[in-house]
Amino acid sequence: MESAEARVNFASAPPYLDALNPKQYEAVVFGEGPLLILAGAGTGKTRVLTTRLAYILERQLCTPLNILAVTFTNKASQEMRERIQHLLGHSVDGMWLGTFHSISVRILRRYAELLGYSTNFTIIDSDDQIRLIKQILKAENIDEKQVPAKMVASIINRWKDKAKTFDRAGNQQDLHVQLYKQYQERLKTLNAMDFGDLLLNSLQLFQQAPEILKNYQQQFCYVLVDEYQDTNVAQYLWLRLLADGYKNLCCVGDDDQSIYGWRGAEVANILKFEVDYTNAKVIRLEQNYRSTSHILGSASGLIAHNHDRLGKELWTEKGDGELVLVKGNWNSEAEARFVIDEVEVMQRQGKPLNSMAILVRASYQTREFEERCIKTGTPYRVIGGLRFYERQEIKDAIAYLRILVQPDDGLAFERIINVPKRGIGPGAMQAMHAIAREQNISLPRAALLYAMDDSKGSGKANLLTFFKDLQSWRKMLDNTPHADVVKTVLDESGYTGMWLEEKSPDAAGRLENLKEFVKAIEDFEFLPGFLDHVSLVTDNNNQPNNDCLSMMTLHAAKGLEFDYVFLPGWEENLFPHPRCMQDNGAAGLEEERRLAYVGISRAKVKAMISYALQRRTYQGWQVGIPSRFLKELPTRHVKHIQANNHEVKQHAYNSKPASIEDYRALHLKIGDRVFHQKFGYGDVVDTEIEQATVEFDMSDTKKIHISFLKKQ
Repeated sequence: MESAEARVNFASAPPYLDALNPKQYEAVVFGEGPLLILAGAGTGKTRVLTTRLAYILERQLCTPLNILAVTFTNKASQEMRERIQHLLGHSVDGMWLGTFHSISVRILRRYAELLGYSTNFTIIDSDDQIRLIKQILKAENIDEKQVPAKMVASIINRWKDKAKTFDRAGNQQDLHVQLYKQYQERLKTLNAMDFGDLLLNSLQLFQQAPEILKNYQQQFCYVLVDEYQDTNVAQYLWLRLLADGYKNLCCVGDDDQSIYGWRGAEVANILKFEVDYTNAKVIRLEQNYRSTSHILGSASGLIAHNHDRLGKELWTEKGDGELVLVKGNWNSEAEARFVIDEVEVMQRQGKPLNSMAILVRASYQTREFEERCIKTGTPYRVIGGLRFYERQEIKDAIAYLRILVQPDDGLAFERIINVPKRGIGPGAMQAMHAIAREQNISLPRAALLYAMDDSKGSGKANLLTFFKDLQSWRKMLDNTPHADVVKTVLDESGYTGMWLEEKSPDAAGRLENLKEFVKAIEDFEFLPGFLDHVSLVTDNNNQPNNDCLSMMTLHAAKGLEFDYVFLPGWEENLFPHPRCMQDNGAAGLEEERRLAYVGISRAKVKAMISYALQRRTYQGWQVGIPSRFLKELPTRHVKHIQANNHEVKQHAYNSKPASIEDYRALHLKIGDRVFHQKFGYGDVVDTEIEQATVEFDMSDTKKIHISFLKKQ
């Protein structure tokens, strides 16, 4: 095999090779055998992958029909095809370029009959999957409250990700294994497959018909896959089998950006590449074209604390740039003000909002930033998810409050009367609407008349209970803080319990959003005022604006880049997220650190990390402990500004706030007279480092963060 240096000088070198750096060039022109391209953040992996494909075709090393190129999304496949055609100057027909699922469908459409399916099988989505499992549970007289259909679907999907058929999933007497078996039998009867089946059935086909596998192995001279670090077990086995003919498997990925373990991705797949292929060539792409040296240095220094990684050293020719800013804030509200104030400053300097992004660990965190944007008139968009007040659980909670405040709100009533389920069927709803039309009254009043009627009808007892609860909750509003009333409504209505019983992956996030919702209500003196605010916020959200500040979770940010990146909420019990460590221990912590690495490396010009010394939660104000990740950042790349706006030259992150002296400078002591904006005047009866217990003249004794107290 000729060397890369020798190839540089061949006479007919395509012009697109001139744009490559030496390592990119080496990867593109690499000849035969297994190849792992470790592509760090911003190092041009897509360019390398598409250029390698173009090079193989340009040099006529094989025909398009002999190439299998696999991506994770249809968008990535389309972009890759367009880039290849642009490089070659003509269309490329016949190449097997697509997602794992689309290529598996292509194979199964031809050979499904060997597995007992017709070739015109149906592919069902997640909703159909849940519906089918519910049918099975009902047929088996299994209470879905005890065994939720979404939980069963999640378990089955995880087994399929791990390439486990029902006969290999575990104890055959286990309820979930039995449901898995019935589910698969039902699918076959329906001549249907779910998304997990597409890979799993392909693997079964290759196992049952080795001659078919051999034909594909002989066909695919080159197999290339993008984002290899995100593959699960089934995808890993599928790739290995298809590439086993010529063993020309080219995997492009970054072990430091493996952040999808929660949905089945196995970082071990990329880590053991050299074990799987002892003669493998590993090429590291380390020249970053996105970020400055300080940003790269911070991200690299942080990720170096992970043990399970192959390692690389990113570098750039963009210069040092600005130090990564770490900003302490007194509390989460001050953090939101800091971030949006910085956004406004940069906007006045002529920097477009499209160049800025706020990346959060959990989706509920966007709420405070959204509120601040509304107050300042800053256009924004939430990428990869709904705005806070547009989320299902928040709209449901708002509907409960609307019917509480406005008893005749028929739209709110109709939204939540069967959420959670109260046995109100379509016939009952039709009867209520008929009463409302005949007597020209609101739907809730009609529902009460329907419930009080002695004739037969579904859900009447539950309806009466609901109206009694409404009456009780309304009385609470007279003498109970409205945030406590909202907690009671959500709990006693069964709404919180509904999500607690829900076993789907997004249930925990919905509960976090509900807690954030209750926290938002505390800012308003009256419940109607809050509902008016929500209406105005929603109306503002509908205003079109192309130049917007972006907000998204760190997971949604992978693959994106922005000039200016804000990374708020770097505190223990938020980031790293405690659930990840509880579920997966040290491996979970390493994935959280990879997530932090992804966040920092999204920034091109400036990265700004922030934390709060106090964060208001569902339980009230909690002391914020700066994230352990902060002290893992190399000090030479970081500028740390404390909450008191003093700069420190070295890390000062510990269990106590760095600005403790400033708290004490307020000189609050027992007996001091203080004023609080909401609770009025009171006397200090006890003090702590960050809090004071105050006996208010016109309210109960409360423990208050001292930054909210004004000494008289």
